[in-house]
This record gives sequence, C-alpha cells and structure tokens, in this order.
Amino acid sequence: MRSFRLSLAAGLVLATAAVPHPAAAQGYGIYEQGACAMGRAGTGVAAPCTDGSAIFFNPAGIASAERQQLGIGGTVIAPAGHFTNDLSGFSTPLRDAAYPVPNLYYTRPWGGGRAALGLGLFAPYGLTTEWPEDFEGRFLGYRSRISALYVQPTIATHLLPLVRIGGGLDLSFVSVQLRQRLELSSQIAAAPSTTFGNLGIPYGTEFADVNLHGKGTGIGYHVGAQVGPIGGVTLGARYLSRQLVTIRNAQAGISQIMTGIVLPASNPIAATMGSNAPVPIDPLLSPEFAAGGPLSTQSGATYLRFPEQLVLGLAWQPVARARLLFDFQYTNWSVFDRLQLEFEHLGQRVLREGYGKSYGYRFGGEWDLSRAATVRAGYYTHGAAAPAETVTPNLPEGPRNSFSVGLGLGLTRDLRVDLAYQYIAQADRRGRTVDSGAADPTASLNNGLYTFHAHLVGASLALAF
Repeated sequence: MRSFRLSLAAGLVLATAAVPHPAAAQGYGIYEQGACAMGRAGTGVAAPCTDGSAIFFNPAGIASAERQQLGIGGTVIAPAGHFTNDLSGFSTPLRDAAYPVPNLYYTRPWGGGRAALGLGLFAPYGLTTEWPEDFEGRFLGYRSRISALYVQPTIATHLLPLVRIGGGLDLSFVSVQLRQRLELSSQIAAAPSTTFGNLGIPYGTEFADVNLHGKGTGIGYHVGAQVGPIGGVTLGARYLSRQLVTIRNAQAGISQIMTGIVLPASNPIAATMGSNAPVPIDPLLSPEFAAGGPLSTQSGATYLRFPEQLVLGLAWQPVARARLLFDFQYTNWSVFDRLQLEFEHLGQRVLREGYGKSYGYRFGGEWDLSRAATVRAGYYTHGAAAPAETVTPNLPEGPRNSFSVGLGLGLTRDLRVDLAYQYIAQADRRGRTVDSGAADPTASLNNGLYTFHAHLVGASLALAF
C-alpha cells in the first residue's frame, strides 16, 4: 500500500527542544543562569554578580577577579498550563513535572590582576513540554525536548581603568526529541484521493507512535564590555552570537499501534484486491512498518539556528548599600523561520515556524542588609516570538511578565550561597492542536486557548580559594 500519503505533523520534530518547561524567556531561551542574578530578574549586564555567572551575563565582569572561584548552581522550573478546546470546552493540563537547569562557573585572576580567565557551563536555550498521551494535540507532539549545553572558555581584561572587556568561544552540545502519534483518517487509503476518513474511520484514530531524537554540535562566541562606575553609574553590553547546529544522525523510531478496526464488505480497498470481503486495517498497515517501508525506523537530518542576543544594561548605586539595575534585551528569533527535515524513507519536509524578533525589559534591585546578607527583587516583561499561526503544543509561547525575589548570604569569608524564587505569568494565547496541512498555516485555523504559568526556584554556591 505504498500509495500512503504520510502526513508526519512534526510540529517541531527535530527542532524545538532545550528547553523546559516551556522556556523561561522568549522562544525557547533560558535566562536563569545564576540565583544571584535571577533574584533581580536577570539584570546583570552592567553589574554582574560575583559568583562567576558573569561568564554568561557579561564576560567582561570577571576582569576584576581577585581570587580563584568555583560557582555551582541550578534552577528548577515547575510549569503549569492548559489547553481548552473552543468547541468542546474540554481542558487538558500539562503533565506535572519539574525540570532542572544546571550551571557551573570557574574564574581565576591572570596577568598580575589586570585580567582573568574563566570557564562556564550553562544552557541558554532549551525546552521540555509534556502533555498526556491521549491529549488531542498528540498528533503534533505530546513530548518535546531541546537541551543545549554551552561550554564557554572566557578571557577578560581591563582595557582602561574604567573600561573592561571580555569574551569567549561557545561550544554547544545539543540533543532533541519529539514524541508524537500519527492520525489515520487523513491518510490516503485508495487512489487517487480516498482517505480512511472517507471510509468511515473517525478523526483521532491513531495508528503509529513516533520517537524522533538526535544530537548535534555548534560553535559561536560571546563578548561583553563594561564602563564605569562614573558617579555611581555603570554601563554594560553583551552579545551572544547566532549558532548553526547540524543534526545529521537523528533517528525516527516508528512503531505501529493496533486499531482493531475492520472495514465492512464492499469497501474500495477490497475492490482493489478483487474481493468484497471485510478488510482488517491492521494487517493492511503492517507492511508500511517493515524494514525499508516508509514507516520503518529510519535516519534523519536537520539543522537548528540558535538566535543572537544583544543586551544593554545600566546599574546605579545611589547609596553604598543599594543598587538599581535595568537591562534591555533583543533576541533575533527571526532566524527560526523554517525547519527543513530530511528522512531516509519519508523524504523532505519543510515546516514553517515564522518566529519574529523579540524585545524584553528587566528591572532589578538589591539592598545589603549587612556585610553578609543581601536581599533582591526584580521584574521583567517581554513579547512573544511565535506568530499566532504557529502556536502549537510543542511550544505554546506568548508574552510574559515575571516577578522575582532573592537572598544572598555570606556563610564564611570564602563561601557564599544565593537563593531565588521567580514566578512567570504568561498571557493567554490562542493556538492549535491540529496540523494545518499547509506550508504556510493561518491563524484562522487555531482551535483553542493555551494558558501557562511557572514557578522557578534557584540556588547557587560560590567558593573562593
């Protein structure tokens, strides 16, 4: 039955994973790379924290390192959300889960104190979205995951007494996964265009489970600068470059799901066989899953583009014990426009994502209660990267507002711990649970409402020696 028109509604297939959650920033970006900065809503470009996380927030910030320091930490993201269908009113929740995002930083002075070296491990992009396996959007995806670990060797120096610059090379190690079901009624049953739906098979009949997964690597760079303080004001800027990640050895594991359906006698398929007998569907489909068949386990390839980021920041210290911070963030999500997939037996498929550029605004502050204790708070807001026509179960992303608080404690002269809590509130976003079947879908096909919020808890430990 090689007349099958396989409509792998791959949603993000090999490309919208890292990350969690859905992610805690625009698109599938993650900005929670240190509990100190997280407590003040991620503001850290002009005045990074001293826990080593400057390697991510602004590489120039490690230039003043006086001793070696090891910082280790992470953030746990607990998302919650629903999809509510317009017609049925039925609401399906995301699976309850918590996702860890680790980070590790090492810094040391170099060159007689005028420079510093560092090494960072962090995950600036990522996504995990999980729905129940019977969710109506399972034909686009019921589990989507991207994990992008960046390894960044860094160097920073004092260019002038009040000017510091820094930069590093980013090596990314990326893994992706999509789990989805295949729907039968839309498949071609008999030439030229008779579908199984035309033969009475109801929409929502699943006949296969797909597990797409793969790994790849990329390379990019990260640079930053600081100027000040001048009159209590410090300015900062950082740029994280675009990356192209090629995934050449992906695997699509496809397994048959038995339907138990038998077509009645005198159906068009039986006629093509020269018979009027009833036709069991499952034996008819089985050859498609055999070795070399279009639905057999097979290799695949694709590529991902991680967007560039530009962040500009200002820090003001009005009194000795207080700091106020502001960051403006630009992320060029327009690089995630189309996704081209190549399968060994299924051939090529191009999916339109149509993401756009996004902008965020972060406000933070901290107050030193004593030499050993600091309290922090912050707020940020940003727009959506995904257009209305490509909001799917894999990444139901939208405009967000977030509030955070934090506490830093010096346990000893050499050991410091930072804690943070953040709440993310996303605006309700209309989206879809079905494949449009078109290269350029339209927002008019959206069939329901996605809601989302998340609780995040971060902790970091910094040891100087």
